[in-house]
Order: sequence, then C-alpha cells, then structure tokens
Amino acid sequence: MAEKVIRVLLVDDHQVVRRGLRTFLEVQDDIEVVGEASDGAEGVARAQELKPDVVLMDVKMPGVDGIEALRKLRELANPAKVLVVTSFTEQRTVVPALRAGASGYVYKDVDPEALAGAIRSVHAGHVLLQPEVAGALLSQDEGYGGTGRGTTLTEREKEVLALIADGRSNREIARHLVLSEKTVKTHVSNILMKLDLADRTQAALWAVRHGVTG
Repeated sequence: MAEKVIRVLLVDDHQVVRRGLRTFLEVQDDIEVVGEASDGAEGVARAQELKPDVVLMDVKMPGVDGIEALRKLRELANPAKVLVVTSFTEQRTVVPALRAGASGYVYKDVDPEALAGAIRSVHAGHVLLQPEVAGALLSQDEGYGGTGRGTTLTEREKEVLALIADGRSNREIARHLVLSEKTVKTHVSNILMKLDLADRTQAALWAVRHGVTG
C-alpha cells in the first residue's frame, strides 16, 4: 500500500525562504506542499481552508506573528501539527512558541534531510525538541505548568510520560508497554488533567524539566 502523503503548508514572510523550502520538499515522495502564506493571519486562514497535516511556521512575521497564529489555530481546534522553522534561537522566542502549541522547533539552517525527517516526526505525533531547545527550557527560573503535581501520577502514568518525553507516539507507547492504544490515550488524558497541561508537547517539556525520563 502506498505511503500516505503528508500535506504541508508554508508560512513565512520571506518569499525566498518559501521558495527554497518548496523546492526541496517537492522532491520528497511522501511530502506535498499544498499552499503558502506570508504572515500569521493568512497562515491561519489557509490552514482552515486547506486542512494541511503539518504547518511550517516562522515566528517573526509582520502583523500576526507565528506565536499568535499558533494560538489562533489552537482556538479553532485546527488539527494540523505545527513545526516552527525560524532563525531566532532566544529563549524568549522558543518558550512562547512551544507553550502556544508547536509540536516542534527547528532552525532555518537545519539540514534539508533533517527538516524532512522533522516533518515526518511531528506528523507521526512525536514531539521534536532539539537539544538546545530543551536546554533553554531547563534554564528557566519559572516552572513550566503543573509544578509540584508530579506526585499525583501513578507509576504507569510516569512510564507513559517518560515515553512521551522520548518522542514516542501513542502507538509506539502501546507497543512498548504491551497495552492497547486506547488505554495509552486514557493515560495521556489523565496525565494532562493531573498536571494541568494542554497537550503532549507541554507534557514532554514538563517531563524534561522535572527529570521524568526513561
């Protein structure tokens, strides 16, 4: 059976960047660029219209920036995974983007093949954190949501959380722990509720910050 093609939307205010990304991604057999947008507002509109699987989102754009666009997509319950692709590495940029719902964060100088791999990874439900991004989060003085609530997790929930932090999808977690995928989904929901977190990306970041790893 043919592999499902990942439909991608490019959101960046620089036409040259969009053209470069499109040129590379169009040679990938399993990735299709379905549209482009030059700012966050247009990106949200295009995401609602085209229903892409993955959005490549710049952070710094005129008008509605990438972080605000991420928040709007979450408010609209748009199912697209958002992979932030930016040249900004400062903690004050990384952290808000991830808190707003990004599934991953890579830099514009990323190797093209690594970018394609990142798209496939977030599409599969993984959380993609480059080491320097995790480092930025760990260096924060403030907690990342749910502080002090880890003791309410069961041992099984801690195992699931550690695997989320390791970038595993629900299917992979189910296989690893010999559970049904439905049971894993229930554990993930309980983890998010107990830690007062919005999604599995935040759960992964919480786990990294609090040392819950496999």
